[in-house]
Amino acid sequence: MSLAYGIQLPVQSQSTLYTEGWEAAAGAADLVEVARAVDRAGFAYLAVCDHVAVPRRLAPAMSTVWYDPVATLAHLAAVTGRVRLLSHVAVVALRHPLLTAKQYATLDHLSGGRLILGVGAGHVREEFEVLGVDFERRGALLDETIDALRAALGEEEFPEHHGDFFDFAGLGQRPRPTQTAVPVWVGGSSPAAVRRAALKGDGWLPQGDPRDRLPGQIAKLRALREEAGVKEPLTVGAITEPLYVGTAGWDVGRRTLTGPPEEIAESLRAYRAMGVDQIQVRFLSRSRDELIDQIAAFGAAVAPELD
Repeated sequence: MSLAYGIQLPVQSQSTLYTEGWEAAAGAADLVEVARAVDRAGFAYLAVCDHVAVPRRLAPAMSTVWYDPVATLAHLAAVTGRVRLLSHVAVVALRHPLLTAKQYATLDHLSGGRLILGVGAGHVREEFEVLGVDFERRGALLDETIDALRAALGEEEFPEHHGDFFDFAGLGQRPRPTQTAVPVWVGGSSPAAVRRAALKGDGWLPQGDPRDRLPGQIAKLRALREEAGVKEPLTVGAITEPLYVGTAGWDVGRRTLTGPPEEIAESLRAYRAMGVDQIQVRFLSRSRDELIDQIAAFGAAVAPELD
């Protein structure tokens, strides 16, 4: 199998960890043009993030720019035709699973079955507290929420779930998702998150594990699934180093993977050798147009060499 590639979109979240300078003045039109470029370039998915409200103590690092994932993905579904739509990641424990199911089922229906539901535990205490959700129990809450969402996003018009946190039956929701089963990818690299991905996920979205840590994490995933008797395949992901295809002509930093397309592809193929199925890439750029050029160059010259 070839190594799939996806991207987290710019503009829609603006943490100082990864945001480029030009994004501060960007908006909806820029997001649409980048999404269209991603669609044209053969990317497997585009992804957006989720935070409801960022406390003042974290705002200098995280910023308060976090577009709503459902609204954003629905908007981009209407201007793209093929690329899949990933929440990376939705903090689903903040919301009742029937509310989440209604939103994402509608998104899958409207997009013709392009949703991948990425979920994670969350880390901002104040966000949980203001919404009346127990931050300390977010792991157990997420575990059950995944089960409840499996039921609510399934084929039954009247889903049923009975658990410690949620109990529902006899309540119909239409439209149903277009997909028979919406893929659920679990995000996070802590031991609890890896275990959750292994036992409850269709895919794993690591949180920036470096290359030397990935083989051990993948081995743990496989061992946990084998021990539990889970036979279905798991889509294993990785987030690559920052990329710049070609010669930048400006300082892209020593950690950036840059150079001719064939050299970049050779380096990225190492992920496949580790057991990774899909890589999430990020391009350095000084403008929207430069980013779109990088996306196009990757799709045309790097991607064909990933097999």
